[in-house]
Amino acid sequence: MLSVNTNMGAMQSLQYLNETNDQLGATQNAINTGMTVADAEDNGAIFAIAQDMRGDVAGYSAVSGSLNRATSSVDVALSAGQSISDLLIQMKQQALSASDSSLDTASRQALNEDFQALTSQITSIVQNAEFNGFNLINGSTTQISALASSDGSHRISVAAQNMNLSGSIITIASTGSISTQSKASAMISTVETSLTNVDSALASLSSGASKLSVQGTFVTELSDNLTTGIGNLVDADMATESAQLQSLQVKQQLGVQALSIANQSPQIILSLFKSG
Repeated sequence: MLSVNTNMGAMQSLQYLNETNDQLGATQNAINTGMTVADAEDNGAIFAIAQDMRGDVAGYSAVSGSLNRATSSVDVALSAGQSISDLLIQMKQQALSASDSSLDTASRQALNEDFQALTSQITSIVQNAEFNGFNLINGSTTQISALASSDGSHRISVAAQNMNLSGSIITIASTGSISTQSKASAMISTVETSLTNVDSALASLSSGASKLSVQGTFVTELSDNLTTGIGNLVDADMATESAQLQSLQVKQQLGVQALSIANQSPQIILSLFKSG
């Protein structure tokens, strides 16, 4: 039917052209953003899943920071403990030398002064072994705890080791002396016990550091996998989008031409009214 009021061909051509323009807009948006799902309007379900995964990634970033801070605190404690262990070895040597009955008073006094200096150095190391407000060897805290899960429900704790003088680990008193042969002889056993205790404490700290390191590696890998998963859900395949863009551009041009031809159809009606 020929009608000047209704042009079905033009209406259909316009409908197809609008669909092509919508597809072209979506493809151009994917190319501009690099994502096929940039917001909820693109695909509400996929966007929601991706957002949940992004929340987990953000959570694991906080977990990683917490683990790194705890690791640094433990590393400082380990370094300090190793230095104390080295000092105790020197103190044992001084005590053993001072226990020699053939040693004269002046020499023993010199050894005692060195021993006292080493004792003071232990105190200095203990008080300065701090990182981010945590000192794991001066008795100010019982443990350090780090986040282990993105929801904060799990933590990893490392026990502190009190290495103050006159304590349960270092049993040497701050007033300890090797000024006499008898004192020096008694001090040998005390230093040996302290050295054994410190080495045991270092083993405990080292075990804690290993736990933190393993968890840190796991969190990094998990975060990377989640990030890859998000990309698989929302990222655009640029090769596919490029081919789609060229196809839609050609389709758009053809649609415009089809609409133009359809719009010219009513002109045929004029020929019906021409006089012979």
